[in-house]
Amino acid sequence: MVKSLCPKVVTLVEQESNTNTAAFFPRFMETMDYYDAMFESIDVTLPRNHKQRINVEQHCLARDVVNIIACEGADRVERHELLGKWKSRFGMAGFTPYPLSPLVNSTIRTLLRNYSDKYRLEERDGALYLGWMKRDLVASCAWQ
Repeated sequence: MVKSLCPKVVTLVEQESNTNTAAFFPRFMETMDYYDAMFESIDVTLPRNHKQRINVEQHCLARDVVNIIACEGADRVERHELLGKWKSRFGMAGFTPYPLSPLVNSTIRTLLRNYSDKYRLEERDGALYLGWMKRDLVASCAWQ
């Protein structure tokens, strides 16, 4: 369907976590590991009583965690997948990888240094991964 729109570029930015098809216990463990890293990364960035932090934690992250763990079937709308699955889908739909901008990568790397040296930005296999210590949090890539 997207390919029929003839886009010049399609960009994907997705949580690098596998919670879509896993059974409950592996999904629970994956969710705890992923959000442990997410909350830890926020901890060094914003004080706990910061209004923006509270808003993000309560209205975005907490809602996602509850939905991933507590809901099943059609009620579970948060279904993260690893970039490898998305790459397969884009390839089967006729898209080809589109190179990422070195300028954007450099700008993001510079911004991250303002927060903590535990954030990492890694370009591999045509995608850009944002991570906290050894855990990938977000993957992004572009397709045409």
